[in-house]
Amino acid sequence: MAKGKGKSSPDKPRCGLCGKTRRLTKTDCCGNWICDDEHKYVIFSYARNSCHRNHSRYTLCASHHNEGHPGDWKDCPECRGSFKTEMYVWYVTNEYNFTKLENPPDYEPTRCSRCGTVIKLGTEAYSCLGEQYWCDECGQIEMQERVRRTKGSRRRGSPRA
Repeated sequence: MAKGKGKSSPDKPRCGLCGKTRRLTKTDCCGNWICDDEHKYVIFSYARNSCHRNHSRYTLCASHHNEGHPGDWKDCPECRGSFKTEMYVWYVTNEYNFTKLENPPDYEPTRCSRCGTVIKLGTEAYSCLGEQYWCDECGQIEMQERVRRTKGSRRRGSPRA
């Protein structure tokens, strides 16, 4: 085997999420090596193809740092109170973390206010208004009905200003 080819040195920095060894940077929040790949993200694609973007957008580690909270994100009361419990648990346990919270709090899963199906807030499409949450399918129906009701009330009510 030619020198410099094959397995990489164990001392060589690796992305802590995917293991790649090329084009790396360190995170601002926790100082871990991560792919310098945010440029690959296509705006409004909602793709999860960037280690750097995933860690910076979908973890409490990065949020805690970006908000300027003191101490460790794992025991920050301000961070804990900033999110609905289900989302807090997702932010501290998802695959975009270098370390995960060992004992996340229990929570009741969010259910669609219309059909009752469980909605995984961290990974599934949904709509919400106040305390009402709708799965993607029911959310579309709900919005269509609201538009219909709004148009109907304009016809019966006073003219637009």
